[in-house]
Amino acid sequence: MALNPTDLFDIRSLLSEEEQMIQDSVARFTDEKVLPIIGDCFDQGRFPKELLPEIASLGLLGSSLPEEYGCAGLNAVSYGLICQELERGDSGIRSFVSVQSSLCMYPIYAYGSEEQRREWLPRMATGEVIGCFGLTEPHGGSDPANMKTHAKRDGGDWVINGAKMWITNGNLAQIAIVWAQTEDGIQGFIVPTDTPGFTAQEVHRKMSLRASVTSGLFFDNVRIPDANRLPNVRGLKGPLGCLTQARYGITWGPIGAAQACLTEATEYAKTRVLFNRPIAATQAVQIKLADMARRITLAQLLSLQLGRLKDAGNLKPTQVSLAKWNNVRMALDIAREARDILGGSGITTEYCPIRHALNLESVITYEGTETVHQLVVGRELTGINAF
Repeated sequence: MALNPTDLFDIRSLLSEEEQMIQDSVARFTDEKVLPIIGDCFDQGRFPKELLPEIASLGLLGSSLPEEYGCAGLNAVSYGLICQELERGDSGIRSFVSVQSSLCMYPIYAYGSEEQRREWLPRMATGEVIGCFGLTEPHGGSDPANMKTHAKRDGGDWVINGAKMWITNGNLAQIAIVWAQTEDGIQGFIVPTDTPGFTAQEVHRKMSLRASVTSGLFFDNVRIPDANRLPNVRGLKGPLGCLTQARYGITWGPIGAAQACLTEATEYAKTRVLFNRPIAATQAVQIKLADMARRITLAQLLSLQLGRLKDAGNLKPTQVSLAKWNNVRMALDIAREARDILGGSGITTEYCPIRHALNLESVITYEGTETVHQLVVGRELTGINAF
């Protein structure tokens, strides 16, 4: 039998039956519902909200959280496969699920009270309540300790002032998980977006993640009760723990984008005839396609092992940094190379490589820039912090 061009090492055979079923169901959703509309959504700068009911019904929101809160209770590898298949459609769709699951539902589960879990998680799993995650600020995101947003006690309430920037889902959300400086260090708060003094302004004129909602959040004496504070964490450990969860999914997502680009570039190369033969018959193109397959295979093995480590409870943040750095760089390089193979056709959203390339320019920056992850690995190797 011929090998699968996007899975040359038959990594699928290493998956359990349940993991394969989950991958197949999300792949069908992507093929049938995402791919037919996503090029137009990207062109229009529109997030396809009409897909949210099915995303929720498939159990993709908070998929790794326990069933007692209305979630699917899946393992880490299954969550990774969900991210891979969604990003094969578009980074914006995967970003929505990542933010809802890893950056909003996870902190409520990990750091919230039981009352907060019962109040929010079931409704977030069904998509009734959408969340956003407020950490990055307008002056920069790579140094979260230099946070300007602050929350001050006022009796039984907290009053929040400040701003956050580059916030996925900001103008969709009913709640924001907001991190702010307090007298007791950085703390997290659940802020309903209809609270007086809260405003969200959508970012326009984007050339990346156009099928995603990106916003600035502004807090002008936003008053919330102490019951909305996440009680079980203090300091940067809270938001960084959320980011580790989200980055793990991001190591899988770009594999899907790269697979989509390889598939399209291969099919195009077989039908594009120059000098009386398809360009797929040239050594130059075959070498490019072979290198794409090599890099995808390495990324697949990296993320699968990362997922097995996570499921075993042995995951280390440095391992996530290495995989995020490698896999997003891999996908971005492949998207650009695939665009080149498509020639002039490659600059239109009729084909996927330029869309994936533009999206991946954001993915390589958010959740820790490539340089930050390189320095995390360097610190692990040397014991010296070079930040």
